[in-house]
Amino acid sequence: MTEHSQMPSFNRRQLLAATAATGAALSAGPARAVAESKPDLTGKSILITGCSSGFGNLGAVLYAQLGAKVFATMRNLPRAEGTALAKTAKAGKLDITILELDVLSDESVETAVAEAERLSGGALDVVINNAGIGTGAPVELQDIETMQLLFNTNVMGYQRVARAALPKMRAKKSGLIVNVSSQLGRVMVPGMGLYSSTKFAVESMSEQMAYELVPHGVDVTIVQPGGFPTKIWDNGNKLTAPMLEKASDERKAAYPALVAGALRDGGGSSDPMDVPRAIARTIAMAPGTRPLRLPVHPGAKPQEAINTVSAQTQVAMLGNSPFGPWVKDVNGRS
Repeated sequence: MTEHSQMPSFNRRQLLAATAATGAALSAGPARAVAESKPDLTGKSILITGCSSGFGNLGAVLYAQLGAKVFATMRNLPRAEGTALAKTAKAGKLDITILELDVLSDESVETAVAEAERLSGGALDVVINNAGIGTGAPVELQDIETMQLLFNTNVMGYQRVARAALPKMRAKKSGLIVNVSSQLGRVMVPGMGLYSSTKFAVESMSEQMAYELVPHGVDVTIVQPGGFPTKIWDNGNKLTAPMLEKASDERKAAYPALVAGALRDGGGSSDPMDVPRAIARTIAMAPGTRPLRLPVHPGAKPQEAINTVSAQTQVAMLGNSPFGPWVKDVNGRS
């Protein structure tokens, strides 16, 4: 190996500093909210997963305030978060129905979606796949059990919900699937477990679905939040800590700084409401005009350059193929 091909050398202090800076990098930017807008969602039926906290919980209230009929779902009902959301809905006279939905279960997903369709009188207008989890630590320390849980939740969970809702959407020739991804679905940071891997999968699955659904009149939008202060960080620590306990000392010793920074307190001071506000504006857009990708953060959005090159590459590769009209349609929206 030549001198120029060798890995750069970092000392422990440099690695710890880099690991500690990850949350700051993802949430870099002024602590300000995106300018308030008031899209009209009257008459829209919206099902959201992962409404016990974070973007799902905030979005359920916002969309209902904007006139939507909201189906807020979460697992393990009854639970305190469901009771609190029901009280909020009652106090604000909001049309929010709380349904039990576990994205790990085919039966639970199919039951919840069918009930939402029954209560809304047919196809749902919007499905927001939001439920997700993450872990810290290097890839080598992610045991297979943890890896399976991450992909089952973040990728297969999205697929379960979309598959349950799409037949009626296709029959109606309208609808919107919103899949919440991340900046880390386009770029990755050492020590962030397999979270990026699952979001890369969400990105590709969603884009392919967007092309395939063009002739059926169903839109797909991929939301790419940066770092926001939600419970995903605390929940991730609850998964990461026992995983580290099970990991061998030999494996942990190989990555001292990344292991030391595996438990995170991140998200910065940006406003989590930026995300549901951006989604609400997208829902209110005319069908066929909604963007494929929606980066959301008041600070840096490093994925935007990749999004641009990706769109250009897809059109260059498939623009003159039988799939060209679909690919040009989806990538021509802004």
